[in-house]
Amino acid sequence: MATMVFKGINDYIAQLQKLGNDTDEIIGKAVYQGAAIVADAIKAEINALPIDKGYGTADNPCIGVNAIQKKGLVDGFGISKMQNERGYINVKLGFAGYNGLKTKKYPNGQPNALIARAVVSGTSFRRPNQFINRAQKSVKAAAEEKMRIVIDEEINALTEV
Repeated sequence: MATMVFKGINDYIAQLQKLGNDTDEIIGKAVYQGAAIVADAIKAEINALPIDKGYGTADNPCIGVNAIQKKGLVDGFGISKMQNERGYINVKLGFAGYNGLKTKKYPNGQPNALIARAVVSGTSFRRPNQFINRAQKSVKAAAEEKMRIVIDEEINALTEV
Protein backbone atom coordinates (compact mmCIF):
# COMPACT_ATOMS: atom_id res chain seq x y z
CA MET A 1 0.00 0.00 0.00
CA ALA A 2 1.29 3.47 -0.85
CA THR A 3 2.11 5.73 2.04
CA MET A 4 2.20 9.50 2.16
CA VAL A 5 4.82 11.27 4.22
CA PHE A 6 4.13 14.87 5.14
CA LYS A 7 5.46 17.42 7.54
CA GLY A 8 2.43 19.65 7.74
CA ILE A 9 -1.14 19.95 6.59
CA ASN A 10 -0.20 22.20 3.65
CA ASP A 11 2.14 19.56 2.26
CA TYR A 12 -0.59 16.94 2.67
CA ILE A 13 -3.12 19.11 0.85
CA ALA A 14 -0.65 19.73 -1.98
CA GLN A 15 -0.06 15.96 -2.35
CA LEU A 16 -3.79 15.22 -2.53
CA GLN A 17 -4.35 17.98 -5.08
CA LYS A 18 -1.54 16.64 -7.26
CA LEU A 19 -3.03 13.15 -7.12
CA GLY A 20 -6.43 14.52 -8.07
CA ASN A 21 -5.07 15.92 -11.32
CA ASP A 22 -3.31 12.66 -12.27
CA THR A 23 -5.85 10.11 -11.04
CA ASP A 24 -7.24 9.13 -14.46
CA GLU A 25 -3.74 8.72 -15.90
CA ILE A 26 -2.60 6.56 -12.96
CA ILE A 27 -5.68 4.37 -13.14
CA GLY A 28 -5.36 4.12 -16.92
CA LYS A 29 -1.79 2.83 -16.67
CA ALA A 30 -2.84 0.25 -14.12
CA VAL A 31 -5.88 -0.88 -16.09
CA TYR A 32 -3.87 -1.30 -19.30
CA GLN A 33 -1.15 -3.31 -17.59
CA GLY A 34 -3.70 -5.56 -15.88
CA ALA A 35 -5.59 -5.99 -19.15
CA ALA A 36 -2.36 -6.94 -20.92
CA ILE A 37 -1.91 -9.87 -18.55
CA VAL A 38 -5.45 -11.08 -19.23
CA ALA A 39 -5.03 -10.53 -22.99
CA ASP A 40 -1.85 -12.62 -23.03
CA ALA A 41 -3.65 -15.44 -21.23
CA ILE A 42 -6.56 -15.32 -23.69
CA LYS A 43 -4.16 -15.38 -26.66
CA ALA A 44 -2.44 -18.41 -25.14
CA GLU A 45 -5.85 -20.12 -24.83
CA ILE A 46 -6.68 -19.27 -28.45
CA ASN A 47 -3.37 -20.78 -29.55
CA ALA A 48 -4.22 -23.90 -27.54
CA LEU A 49 -7.59 -24.38 -29.26
CA PRO A 50 -7.64 -27.69 -31.15
CA ILE A 51 -7.80 -27.52 -34.93
CA ASP A 52 -10.60 -29.46 -36.57
CA LYS A 53 -10.17 -30.42 -40.20
CA GLY A 54 -13.76 -31.48 -40.77
CA TYR A 55 -17.24 -30.31 -39.95
CA GLY A 56 -19.15 -31.19 -36.81
CA THR A 57 -22.59 -32.71 -36.60
CA ALA A 58 -25.12 -33.06 -33.82
CA ASP A 59 -23.98 -36.66 -33.29
CA ASN A 60 -20.28 -35.91 -33.65
CA PRO A 61 -19.66 -32.26 -32.69
CA CYS A 62 -16.33 -30.62 -33.42
CA ILE A 63 -14.22 -29.56 -30.46
CA GLY A 64 -12.15 -26.78 -31.97
CA VAL A 65 -11.92 -24.47 -34.96
CA ASN A 66 -10.33 -24.76 -38.36
CA ALA A 67 -6.91 -23.20 -39.02
CA ILE A 68 -8.34 -20.14 -40.79
CA GLN A 69 -10.76 -19.42 -37.94
CA LYS A 70 -7.97 -19.80 -35.38
CA LYS A 71 -5.74 -17.36 -37.26
CA GLY A 72 -8.64 -14.90 -37.44
CA LEU A 73 -9.19 -15.16 -33.68
CA VAL A 74 -5.50 -14.52 -32.97
CA ASP A 75 -5.21 -11.63 -35.43
CA GLY A 76 -8.54 -10.05 -34.48
CA PHE A 77 -8.08 -10.11 -30.72
CA GLY A 78 -7.07 -6.94 -28.91
CA ILE A 79 -7.52 -4.30 -26.24
CA SER A 80 -9.70 -1.23 -26.84
CA LYS A 81 -8.80 2.34 -26.02
CA MET A 82 -9.37 3.43 -22.44
CA GLN A 83 -12.90 4.64 -21.74
CA ASN A 84 -14.26 6.66 -18.85
CA GLU A 85 -17.88 5.66 -18.46
CA ARG A 86 -19.51 7.72 -15.74
CA GLY A 87 -16.38 7.65 -13.58
CA TYR A 88 -15.46 4.01 -14.29
CA ILE A 89 -12.21 3.75 -16.22
CA ASN A 90 -11.96 0.57 -18.25
CA VAL A 91 -10.79 -1.11 -21.40
CA LYS A 92 -12.44 -3.94 -23.27
CA LEU A 93 -10.84 -7.09 -24.58
CA GLY A 94 -12.46 -8.50 -27.64
CA PHE A 95 -12.50 -9.62 -31.24
CA ALA A 96 -12.70 -7.36 -34.27
CA GLY A 97 -12.66 -7.90 -37.99
CA TYR A 98 -13.17 -10.97 -40.12
CA ASN A 99 -11.26 -14.18 -40.72
CA GLY A 100 -10.23 -15.38 -44.17
CA LEU A 101 -12.96 -18.04 -44.47
CA LYS A 102 -15.33 -16.63 -47.08
CA THR A 103 -18.75 -18.21 -47.39
CA LYS A 104 -21.96 -17.41 -49.22
CA LYS A 105 -23.37 -15.88 -46.03
CA TYR A 106 -20.10 -14.09 -45.19
CA PRO A 107 -18.44 -13.07 -48.50
CA ASN A 108 -15.91 -10.86 -46.63
CA GLY A 109 -15.05 -13.64 -44.17
CA GLN A 110 -16.67 -14.79 -40.95
CA PRO A 111 -16.84 -12.23 -38.12
CA ASN A 112 -14.23 -13.11 -35.49
CA ALA A 113 -16.61 -12.15 -32.67
CA LEU A 114 -19.18 -14.61 -34.03
CA ILE A 115 -16.65 -17.45 -34.11
CA ALA A 116 -15.44 -16.64 -30.58
CA ARG A 117 -19.02 -16.70 -29.26
CA ALA A 118 -19.72 -19.97 -31.08
CA VAL A 119 -16.62 -21.58 -29.56
CA VAL A 120 -17.38 -20.34 -26.04
CA SER A 121 -21.11 -21.13 -26.09
CA GLY A 122 -21.09 -24.09 -28.40
CA THR A 123 -23.54 -24.75 -31.20
CA SER A 124 -25.59 -27.66 -32.45
CA PHE A 125 -22.42 -28.96 -34.14
CA ARG A 126 -19.71 -27.67 -31.76
CA ARG A 127 -18.94 -28.48 -28.14
CA PRO A 128 -18.54 -25.41 -25.92
CA ASN A 129 -15.00 -24.43 -24.98
CA GLN A 130 -14.83 -21.79 -22.23
CA PHE A 131 -11.36 -20.57 -23.28
CA ILE A 132 -12.02 -16.94 -22.32
CA ASN A 133 -13.34 -17.73 -18.83
CA ARG A 134 -10.51 -20.19 -18.27
CA ALA A 135 -7.94 -17.53 -19.16
CA GLN A 136 -9.59 -14.85 -16.99
CA LYS A 137 -9.75 -17.10 -13.95
CA SER A 138 -6.16 -18.27 -14.33
CA VAL A 139 -4.67 -14.76 -14.24
CA LYS A 140 -7.18 -12.73 -12.25
CA ALA A 141 -5.00 -12.52 -9.14
CA ALA A 142 -1.87 -11.69 -11.16
CA ALA A 143 -3.67 -8.92 -13.06
CA GLU A 144 -5.06 -7.42 -9.85
CA GLU A 145 -1.62 -7.55 -8.21
CA LYS A 146 0.00 -5.87 -11.23
CA MET A 147 -2.58 -3.09 -11.12
CA ARG A 148 -1.99 -2.59 -7.39
CA ILE A 149 1.77 -2.38 -7.94
CA VAL A 150 1.42 0.15 -10.77
CA ILE A 151 -0.91 2.35 -8.73
CA ASP A 152 1.37 2.22 -5.68
CA GLU A 153 4.45 3.08 -7.78
CA GLU A 154 2.69 5.97 -9.50
CA ILE A 155 1.32 7.38 -6.24
CA ASN A 156 4.71 7.07 -4.55
CA ALA A 157 6.41 8.85 -7.47
CA LEU A 158 3.92 11.73 -7.32
CA THR A 159 3.82 12.13 -3.56
CA GLU A 160 7.53 12.02 -2.76
CA VAL A 161 8.47 15.18 -0.90
